[in-house]
Amino acid sequence: MLVKICGAATAEDVATLDRAGVDLVGLWHGVPGGRTDLMYSQFLLLAAEVHRTARLRPVLVTFLDDAEALRAATAAARVRWVQLHGYQPPGLVRALKAATDLTVVKVLHLGPAIRAERSLIPAYERAGTDVFLLDAVAGDGRIGSTGQPAAPGAVTEIADRLSRPFLLAGGISADNREDYRAVLDHPLYLGIDVDTAARDPGGRLNSDRVTALRRGWRATDGTGAPG
Repeated sequence: MLVKICGAATAEDVATLDRAGVDLVGLWHGVPGGRTDLMYSQFLLLAAEVHRTARLRPVLVTFLDDAEALRAATAAARVRWVQLHGYQPPGLVRALKAATDLTVVKVLHLGPAIRAERSLIPAYERAGTDVFLLDAVAGDGRIGSTGQPAAPGAVTEIADRLSRPFLLAGGISADNREDYRAVLDHPLYLGIDVDTAARDPGGRLNSDRVTALRRGWRATDGTGAPG
C-alpha cells in the first residue's frame, strides 16, 4: 500500500515525511490560491530535496492544463509522477503520455462534478491514465485538501467502473481505516493520499501524525499480514 502526503512546502517538511516512512510527496505547483503552492523555482528546489532522500518520490500536483509547461517542469525537476488535480480533459493525459514517460494520476472528484467525470472515465483510461485518485469535494465546491470525508459507498461505486488502480483521499485519519473496509478490499485499491490529518494545529506537517496515519492504514488482519 502506498502512502502519499500532499502539500510539502519546505525542506523540513520533506525530512519529516522521509523519517515517517512515506512513499510519495505531493508538491503543489500551478494551484492558484493553494496554501502550499510553490513558485517554479521553489518547486525545482524542493524536488531536489526529495531526490536526496532514500525512499521518497515527488509528485507534481497541479491544476495546469498546458502539456508543454508540464513536460518542461517535470523534466527540469526530474519528477516522474504528475497529479492532474483539476478538471483537465483526457486530451491532456494523451498529450503527456505521448511525449513523456510520466506516471499520470487523474483525480476524480466525488461530488456533483462526478456525474460528468464518470462519463469520461473510459476516455481517461484510453488516453493513458495510470492511476486515479478519488477525492471528496467540499460543500462549497472546493477541491483538494479540504478534509472532507469521502463516502465509502461513493468510492466503491466509482472504483467498480475503473480498470486502473486508485488512491483514496478525503478526510482520512489515523483511526478511520475500518470505515473504508470495502474500499481496502477492492482489487484496484493502491493506497491513501492525505494532507489535513498529517498536520499539527499550526498547519505544519508532523512526523508523529504521519507515522500514526501510516501505521493505522497499514494495520494487520490479526495474523501478522498487512491489511
